[in-house]
Amino acid sequence: MPPGAVTLDDVNLDEVSVDYVLNCAKKSKMVELSEAIKDYHDHTVLSQMSDTSPVGEFYLVTDSEPSCSPPKRAPTPVPISTVAVSSPPPIAEPSPNASRSESFQSSQEEELTVDDIDDFEDDGDALVLESFWEERTTNDAYDLAVELPSFSTGVTDDDLRETAYEVLLACAGATGGLIVPSKEKKREKKSSFIRKLRRSISGSIISQSQVSPGLVGLLETMRVQMELKVLEEGLVHHPAVGFGECGHKTNELRILLAKIEESEFLLSSTGELQRKECLRSLREIAISLVERPARGELTGEICHWADGYHFNVRLYEKLLLSVFDMLDEGKLTEEVEEILELLKLTWRVLGISETIHYTCYAWVLFRQYAITSEQGILLHAIEQLKKIPLMEQRGQQESLHLKSLRSKVEGEQDMSFLQSFLTPIKRWTDRQLGDYHLHFSESSATMEKMVAVAMITRRLLLEEPGTTMRSFPVSDVDQIELYISSSVKSAFARALQVVERVDMSHEHPLALLAEELKKLLKRDSGTFMAVLSQRHSQAAVVSASLVHKLYGNRLKPFVDGAEHLSKDVISVFPAAESIEQFVMVLITSVCQEHNAKILFKKLNLYQIETKSGTLVLRWLNSQLGRILDWVERAIQQEHWEPISPQKRHAGSIVEVYRIVEETVDQFFALKVPISFTELNSLFRGIDNVLQVYANSVVNDLASKEDLIPPVPILTRYSKEARIKAFLKKELFDTRMPDETTPNEISVIATPTLCVQLNTLYYEIIHLNKLVDSIWERWTSKRSQEKLIKKSLDEKSKSFSQKDILDGSRKAINAAMDRICEYTVQELNQLCDIVVEPLRDRIVMSLLQASLDGLLRVILDGGSSRVFFPGDAKLLEEDLEVLKEFFISGGDGLPRGVVQNQVAHVRHVIKLHDYETQELVEDLKCASGMEMQGGKCKLGADFKTLLRILCHRGDSEASQFLKKQFKIP
Repeated sequence: MPPGAVTLDDVNLDEVSVDYVLNCAKKSKMVELSEAIKDYHDHTVLSQMSDTSPVGEFYLVTDSEPSCSPPKRAPTPVPISTVAVSSPPPIAEPSPNASRSESFQSSQEEELTVDDIDDFEDDGDALVLESFWEERTTNDAYDLAVELPSFSTGVTDDDLRETAYEVLLACAGATGGLIVPSKEKKREKKSSFIRKLRRSISGSIISQSQVSPGLVGLLETMRVQMELKVLEEGLVHHPAVGFGECGHKTNELRILLAKIEESEFLLSSTGELQRKECLRSLREIAISLVERPARGELTGEICHWADGYHFNVRLYEKLLLSVFDMLDEGKLTEEVEEILELLKLTWRVLGISETIHYTCYAWVLFRQYAITSEQGILLHAIEQLKKIPLMEQRGQQESLHLKSLRSKVEGEQDMSFLQSFLTPIKRWTDRQLGDYHLHFSESSATMEKMVAVAMITRRLLLEEPGTTMRSFPVSDVDQIELYISSSVKSAFARALQVVERVDMSHEHPLALLAEELKKLLKRDSGTFMAVLSQRHSQAAVVSASLVHKLYGNRLKPFVDGAEHLSKDVISVFPAAESIEQFVMVLITSVCQEHNAKILFKKLNLYQIETKSGTLVLRWLNSQLGRILDWVERAIQQEHWEPISPQKRHAGSIVEVYRIVEETVDQFFALKVPISFTELNSLFRGIDNVLQVYANSVVNDLASKEDLIPPVPILTRYSKEARIKAFLKKELFDTRMPDETTPNEISVIATPTLCVQLNTLYYEIIHLNKLVDSIWERWTSKRSQEKLIKKSLDEKSKSFSQKDILDGSRKAINAAMDRICEYTVQELNQLCDIVVEPLRDRIVMSLLQASLDGLLRVILDGGSSRVFFPGDAKLLEEDLEVLKEFFISGGDGLPRGVVQNQVAHVRHVIKLHDYETQELVEDLKCASGMEMQGGKCKLGADFKTLLRILCHRGDSEASQFLKKQFKIP
């Protein structure tokens, strides 16, 4: 005894070193409590390192201070549970083959308990580990609680585990599985009793007379107190067979149990007597209850395990917890196979079948995974779930047995055995997979295993009669879609929260949200879809479509309210178009092109390109309107002077191109989506601007008809040299030569005309460069956007580039031709002012004017101009001289160009060489008076032949024209 202590009541048993007591017990030495207390205080700071086993020293995985004493052996298969240990009930030991006398008279023999076997003994540190484990279970695996009724007597998990081990011990002993020498048994039992001193309850008052025979009395009192609760739960609240007419025995049992508890507070002699009488009566009632028939047994023939399904599966659950390594809760012990084989001995007593075993074991493993997150445990759980037979694979007897196992939790519907254990697993996996973006963000391997668990449990639960189709989706595909829908919505909500926390002064929230969702889709396609697509071929389509829809709901009010290209529009529209295009790319990658187009039609597209096109056109129209106003002012202020000797064009055209190019730059700098429609509008606007400029340059020039005298009245040859008017309007112009006088025509100076001509040339040259630049930037922009809408691309490809700004080209060329008509008078001055590329064009205009003058003389010379067939040779010589003049021995125009220009005039001259009859016949052919078919012989047109005959100096031609055409 320590100093000052007289009895054990004076000793604080919590300060007694359990290690010291156990060592003394094993060595059969006297226990010195003072030494035990000293040893306890010497090792409170750091747990002692034990070297009492062959494996040497090892450290505990728990905290040193609360862990107390260390284990005295190497890691062994210990029953780690969510609860601590307690004493087994004395009546819960009979095996199925034991007789009535053997089962209930065993108290006269020395009992084997779970504490007598070292392999299943818990040390002091295990209690702290289990306490920590229980706390983690509450936090990490709350949803995995089995759907079974709770105990009303306050039975703890400690009591259940002690009882479970007593059942295992009884079953193993009955089959000869455990042989313990009596001497060793007695010593180990004593050691176990001393160990339990550490868990003594200080609330009870125990006299010296009670403890004086030893510690057995105190321990037995504690054990009986715990076992009474187990007895009441097993026989009263959860019996294997209902009471029926023996219902009054329930009240008797409760009265006896209350009296036993009451005896603890009576005097020692009175309490001991009352307790013995109550225990005797309790034993008689218990024997009569366990003799009732169960599962076809005959009354009075055999003693069976009287507890019901709810109680039994809880006991079996505690036994299964022994498969985990005490020092590494995330691993199975090395002796797991031996432990499971040993647990099979309890199947007959507890009513366990293969289906029940696999189900309980799978639940225990999965719950352990939920706590430790160890992948190996999860794989074992999946293996056990796969071993659970389907309904058609079970035998008839097992099916009937499972059908009879029902439980009902308060507030819940009646559930079968499989529903009680698998529903929590299904609920837990649904919660994880319902937000797989959050729970499986680092690895898809775990997600793949979790999907397997969910699908297996779903298949098993769907077979249960109590499972309605409304509880679960119809197919695996529907289940996967539910997971996708739930997880995407949760991820979308988190993305909204992220956007709300970000500084939105620089970018609109919808633009930031689009970027977050694009990241989400990339992570989806790269990580999760590989798993989900195994069970749903279009999982990626479902995910992408839902993201598209959720973002579209947020985007629509903004799009509807956009009226102009504001800063927010320029920020949001590209982001929205980008995420929509990414969604379409994902869908196209999963489906064939034809199916993808069908799915695109089902998408409620954002119509960003349409809305953006409207806003861009508004902006473009306002820009082009300002450009037109500026061009008109520039033309009015232009003096048509060359910028420099090197730059011989006007300055206004340079400014026009500058403002046009600025508009083009602004157009392509717009970050909003732009289609070919807007590009075409840009081209049309630029085309209109350049046409206006070209037409404004030549607005002050007189027309060519005002400068050239009108064609004389058409007459025929007459010997009387008398001219008579031809009255047919179709054959001559009614204007008189004196209608327009040269004084009324405004003549522009030749230098001005040259500058204008140079300006128009500058305009058309830079026009081609502008078009090339726009097309190059358009191609680059489209390739960066990587659009899926091929129809627009095909439309732009089919639009020929040479047709772009065709109106401007025609207007500029027409204006240059008009100016060239005025510049044929002073060739030397022209060559000095006009830019070199335009000189050939000026000379060509001079050649054309010369040829037109020659034709005017030959065909429209008036009544005084008469030709004979012999004059053709002279005219041919004049034409040859004119041709060689413009060729100038190779210094002028190219010979081929000149020959092409004079070819038509040469053909007209050759007509003068034909006889009058031939010309008349060909004229008849050309006029259609004689329908002989085929082409006319001379190949000339009607008007040309008619004018040659009018200028032919013979009577035959004159008579023919008078008779046929009434020409005077």
